Amino acid sequence: MPVPAVSTGRSNHRWQNKVVFQKWLFILSATTPAFGGYLLFTLYPNILSIYYSLLNWNGIRQPVFVGIQNYMTMFEDQYVWRALWHNLVYTLAAPPLVILISMVLAYILVNKGYLFSSIYKLLFFFPNVLSIVAVSLLWAFVYDGSFGLLNAGLQLIGIDTGSFYWLGEKGTAFWAVIPPIVWASVGFYFVVFLNAMSAIPKSLYEAAIIEGASHRVRLVQITFPLIMPIIRVSAIFLMLSMIKGFENVLILTNGGPSGSTDVIGLYMFNIAFGKGSHDYGYASAIGMFLFVILVLAKLIIDKFTANRDAEF
Repeated sequence: MPVPAVSTGRSNHRWQNKVVFQKWLFILSATTPAFGGYLLFTLYPNILSIYYSLLNWNGIRQPVFVGIQNYMTMFEDQYVWRALWHNLVYTLAAPPLVILISMVLAYILVNKGYLFSSIYKLLFFFPNVLSIVAVSLLWAFVYDGSFGLLNAGLQLIGIDTGSFYWLGEKGTAFWAVIPPIVWASVGFYFVVFLNAMSAIPKSLYEAAIIEGASHRVRLVQITFPLIMPIIRVSAIFLMLSMIKGFENVLILTNGGPSGSTDVIGLYMFNIAFGKGSHDYGYASAIGMFLFVILVLAKLIIDKFTANRDAEF
């Protein structure tokens, strides 16, 4: 009696289903922790903030629904617009300085061939290792009127400032916030630009040298265009961090004197958690407004900056 042929169609189908199941099981197991963390720590708090922004609530008593009243109050609040103006000035001042200094340092280290270049890399990157708190406390000591390094350095070159406290006057305190930000940020972007410049073929620089191009010409006409995508991304991160950041201002001046250094993030923080003020609803409304500003800033940067891949 002949043996019937074994059908392989059903077994192949089962095997394919098993492979597909294992594939999706691996994808879910690999992405669930990251996606779950995003939902729990990013998306859920943002959605909750939208709800809080419609309430009059101090975190303890029963919340009262007030609709868009918090937003109406915010648009009439002169301190919000003053803080936003400070954010705008800091955003226009600090990121260009960080990018320029980082690019120049990286270009020098790549093209000059100094001895012990690894030591220079370590020294330039060291401020980035420090926390914002440590950097701010360090610069608060630099600006101190009695024992500050800035006053001591000026006295060495014949400029007697006495015991002038740089963070105690409106005019000087406002601009004194920028150097700590630049000093703490240059190290990271120096490494970014250093790696980008190291990838540029040396033959391009050699051809420019033969043509008699100076270092300035090589930097502007060769290096700058070829690493433009890196510069663009760096500018986006720097500008967004300047708009939403406030930790260094909190430690250096806490927005003083008389609100002359206040920024929108610090103003929101003080409303929510400051002494004698716990208006979570109003702070959430400001937070939503800040979110819209960040999105618009990103769209504006994308609109007016080229997004081209470097080719060489």
